[in-house]
Amino acid sequence: MHPIKPLLVALLIAVGAPGHAVEPQAGVVVATTDAPVPLLWKVSDADNHLYLLGSFHMLKPDDYPLSPDVDAAFADAESLLFEIAPSELTAPETIASFQAATGYEDGSTLSQVLPADTLAKLEKLLAASGSSVAKVDAAEPWAVSLGLVMGVSQAMGFRQEHGLDRHFMARAAEAGKPVAGLEDIDAQLAALDGVPHAEQVFELDEFLTDPGKAMAEFRALHETWRAGDADTLDRKFRQEMADESPTSYRLVNVDRNNAWVPLLEARLAAPEGDTLAVVGALHLLGDDGVVEKLRAKGYAVERICSACVEQKRNPQ
Repeated sequence: MHPIKPLLVALLIAVGAPGHAVEPQAGVVVATTDAPVPLLWKVSDADNHLYLLGSFHMLKPDDYPLSPDVDAAFADAESLLFEIAPSELTAPETIASFQAATGYEDGSTLSQVLPADTLAKLEKLLAASGSSVAKVDAAEPWAVSLGLVMGVSQAMGFRQEHGLDRHFMARAAEAGKPVAGLEDIDAQLAALDGVPHAEQVFELDEFLTDPGKAMAEFRALHETWRAGDADTLDRKFRQEMADESPTSYRLVNVDRNNAWVPLLEARLAAPEGDTLAVVGALHLLGDDGVVEKLRAKGYAVERICSACVEQKRNPQ
């Protein structure tokens, strides 16, 4: 696995928060026309349904409209769940939490902790975009890396405000449907901030060595998500991250999945009715994913994908 993948995988795992985004040179934006094939599952008990929708947290306007399957799940749901409650994402203290998580408790700076060659690469990249190390010197390597990845995605036309989570947060507000979060922002930031320092530096250095690879990887990740190709996402992104970056994988994926499962079960047991949960796509995949964890507990689980059925009927 190219080491930049853990950074890109964050866009299928964590909602993200305001960071130190850097705008590299723009890449080629690939136009799309068909609705994305959804990563959508329905989990059922005797009287309730829980829809699990795999999100991509930064999308483009032409990733819409969505599949009728997704619209039907939204229509059926009485309430929605997200990784972070919408009210918390917009709360003033969220920015303060992000800044606290990205900083150094011992007063260190980025320029002090980075190897000289990595620092030189960072200075060169930032200078090319009209920025400087001084503007990100208070941030840990993981936060700078995430900002760079967000900059790459923005240069390709992607925006957080177009992400699937934000889309359904707005729709829920318009429809008057109750919303809630599976965790608070501090829990999510703790997972990202807990990545070992050496791994943070390694991933940042790999990005700086060849930013073009990050753009190619991001494009492949997005295209695979749009195709609804759960097998490829699982094999090329989730499993490779698990193999190559096990600590990061456990912190940002497995531990959070384990914490969410009881909350999702409580929704199935509640009398209020059906729920649509919109979470990062990789949280749903593989043996460590929420889908299989709920299936193992005896719930009925099925993937909802009319486009998949149609492809089987009419193979190319």
